[in-house]
Amino acid sequence: MSYPLHIVNYINSTLIFFVLLSIFSCKRIKNDVYVENEVATSNHEIASQLQFPEGPIPLSDGSVLVVEMARGTLTNISPDGVVTEVAKLGGGPNGAAIGPDRAVYICNNGGLKWIERVNMLIPGEAADDYKHGSIQRVHLETKETETVYTHCNGRRLSAPNDIVFDKKGGMWFTDQGKYFSEYKEHGAIYYAKPDGSYISLQADNLESPNGIGLSPDEKYLYYAETTTGRLYSYEIKDTGKLKLESKKLIVGLPGNQMFDSLSLDIKGNIYVATLINGGITIISPQGQILGHIATGDFLTTSISFFFKKAYITLGATGKLVSMELKNEGLPVNF
Repeated sequence: MSYPLHIVNYINSTLIFFVLLSIFSCKRIKNDVYVENEVATSNHEIASQLQFPEGPIPLSDGSVLVVEMARGTLTNISPDGVVTEVAKLGGGPNGAAIGPDRAVYICNNGGLKWIERVNMLIPGEAADDYKHGSIQRVHLETKETETVYTHCNGRRLSAPNDIVFDKKGGMWFTDQGKYFSEYKEHGAIYYAKPDGSYISLQADNLESPNGIGLSPDEKYLYYAETTTGRLYSYEIKDTGKLKLESKKLIVGLPGNQMFDSLSLDIKGNIYVATLINGGITIISPQGQILGHIATGDFLTTSISFFFKKAYITLGATGKLVSMELKNEGLPVNF
């Protein structure tokens, strides 16, 4: 995830407000979480002092994998909060998911500039040493790290952001597009095989595509745009193929709200990490906003499920938290 200069300036100019809001919200959620429709319980802080965490992957032993974008690492967090580095990735690791070979596949945006304000990290434009984005693979048993893709048919991957595997073992991922001081690159959606043998551009000229997910029947693909605060869907006409003319706006948020990563529950509702109005926005497939879970961090970056437990990363304050939800999360395929 990266922000254009006008968004960074907006965040900086209003940071005092956000800090006060975060402090107020953090005090409140020690006792309860503000939620419409009573969809969640109070949260539990698992780890802190992380360097802009994203992409939580709950494991069966109770630990959680996250990427730390500012550190450039894949990190394991034990149930009691012990933080252990799994692999050095470099660049800017973003979304992550377990593939059919049980390796971790990581969207790497290639690196960002970072701004620190009031002990909070804010991602900015492309790092000075940025070359391209990539899809990386980490074998958990050996900690070996490989680069699977850097290009698609000669086109450089700009800033891969979020990833989801379908039931057949292929991966859908967003490329948010990179921001530079004088211009930005368009975003895209790709489909690829995890063995490195096939990658296909499926949607192009998109505005900051970020979170990505599949409906329970895998007939629809959802993606969230960061800067517009909009959630869209496409029909999937065949394995790895989008029906481009089916693109549909599910919902657009009012005011200065933006979207980040997303997950789904077993009913097909979409849980989208929401920036500025820090929290998780819950949206039905028909576009009804079912609720908002306040987290106390205006850069709430991602959410993943383990049954009814949701793991949420808080980017600005560097925390991993969990909470129990009333609906069970949609199980991942691998």
